[in-house]
Amino acid sequence: MKRVLLLLLCLLLLGCTTPRVPVSEVTFACDTVVTVTAYAKRAIVEEAVAYCEELEKVLSRTVEGSDVWNINHADGKPVAVSDETRDVLTLALAVAAQSNGAFDPTIAGASTLWDFDADQPVLPDPALLSEAVRHIDYRKVQIDGNTVTLPKDMQLDLGGVAKGYIADRVAHFLRERGVTSALLDMGGNIVAIGTKPNGEQWTVAVRDPFGTPQDYLEILQVCDQAVVTSGNYERCFVLDGVLYHHILDPKTGMPVQNGTASVTITAESSALADALTTACFVLGEKDAQALLEHYGLTAIFH
Repeated sequence: MKRVLLLLLCLLLLGCTTPRVPVSEVTFACDTVVTVTAYAKRAIVEEAVAYCEELEKVLSRTVEGSDVWNINHADGKPVAVSDETRDVLTLALAVAAQSNGAFDPTIAGASTLWDFDADQPVLPDPALLSEAVRHIDYRKVQIDGNTVTLPKDMQLDLGGVAKGYIADRVAHFLRERGVTSALLDMGGNIVAIGTKPNGEQWTVAVRDPFGTPQDYLEILQVCDQAVVTSGNYERCFVLDGVLYHHILDPKTGMPVQNGTASVTITAESSALADALTTACFVLGEKDAQALLEHYGLTAIFH
């Protein structure tokens, strides 16, 4: 009887350490506002946000000294990378192969020619863009253990998958610390951990790309899943009546113009969904079906 009472007391004490209201921390990483909301101690949530920032420093193309920066500035020489970079690049290349290059992590040469945040946007020089496209080819990336070799004049950009990968890692970080109820919001990447404490699933709204930020296509109820959206309405500009956005066709280096405005995928892996939404956007709804069937997933196209 004493053992039973002691166990009940321990459980009560443990229950008292879990907040009854969610704790949220916000940061700016991966070129977006990141919000981590969890029913946990604030210290754990703060550590999760710090972990997110650490991963960005490893995977960002623009952070000097990151793995990706080092690869892009190695002049074709092999570069030792972290396990994280190896894993996310391996996934990126797998999706690239499965999508026949619709998603290609070597697109940086072309994407860096576009400035979607300029006060007076202009189109890239056609000759420079054509030259950059010549150096887009995921098949030339070599991974040998934790060593990556990229041919000279090629550049990596893991922006189409890194945010999803980081969301997965932060979710794993929280679960390892006993968090069973949390929501990660990294712009178009949402990861739900468990349910709310009352048992309700998390509500995720899919934005209507043709409406206001308060207009939604669908309202999803999710538990232990990621919801990822790629759309043409976040980083874009209009020039001479034409919308130019950041989702580029690796074959041309130009923004995709196939009638698709957004693609949303729900999956267990945020990283996989991240890469697939980009690939499906490039392919278009009809041609993307075979890719989705391969991974056993469906998508919302708009």
